[in-house]
Amino acid sequence: MAFVPDVRRASRLRAMDPATVAPGPPRAAPGMPILEARDLAKVYNLGGTRVEALRGVSLTVREGEFVAIMGPSGSGKSTLLQLLGGLDQPSAGEVVLTDEVLGRLSDDELTKLRRARTGFVFQFFNLIPLLDVVENVALPFTIAGVDSRSCDVVARIRDVLALVDLTGKERHRPDELSAGEQQRVAIARALVTRPALLFADEPTGNLDYTTGGELLDALWRSSDERNQTVVLVTHNSRAAAYADRVYVLRDGRTIDEIALGRRADHDAGPLIARLTQLGL
Repeated sequence: MAFVPDVRRASRLRAMDPATVAPGPPRAAPGMPILEARDLAKVYNLGGTRVEALRGVSLTVREGEFVAIMGPSGSGKSTLLQLLGGLDQPSAGEVVLTDEVLGRLSDDELTKLRRARTGFVFQFFNLIPLLDVVENVALPFTIAGVDSRSCDVVARIRDVLALVDLTGKERHRPDELSAGEQQRVAIARALVTRPALLFADEPTGNLDYTTGGELLDALWRSSDERNQTVVLVTHNSRAAAYADRVYVLRDGRTIDEIALGRRADHDAGPLIARLTQLGL
């Protein structure tokens, strides 16, 4: 069947395009669901072998929440993040992001939605070596054709660099920064467009204990002080303890949802105790 564009949806997505308006989508009402996964399944056929990476996973994330998805290697957590962020399509089920069913969007609409409403931080920093901190953080605007020297963009960059404790490092290039500082540049770049959702996939994986803590503190401050919605994928209970809620995956299924609440001490003890009960 030929694809028939949804004129109303296309109009909404054009309105979100940073190249046409000032970046940053409008916020939903506080506490409203901003992301839903409904009975997601993902199957890969590898050399004639059927691999079920996800088997009926459902979850809900509300605006302003810090939610962690954790589980051992091979549990399906990174696959789930790819589906939630619109980077891949499920074999069954659906993802709803800020009232848009991702599976109903064209590739172009999905690209615009990701640009306008999401930010991503990965284990590897993906900074451009020849650009300084400000230029790397400004990349989303540069790519969208927005003048990075405008007063609004300059103010946003200054604001996010302060949030991640990089004030004074504006003109440093990546090779002049520590690994933790480079990852905080990546966080600033993901936050500067004020996305509805920030996805972080094992962001502390390449960092030592102290530096990883600094990075998690920055993510938590973005949620606590700026009402940023954060979805963190990790195998590390210390990292997951920063979250308000933790979804635990094993063998492609959700086996528990652990409510920790918003806490300033990030004590991992209660989470570790529950994971021990689950045999993890």
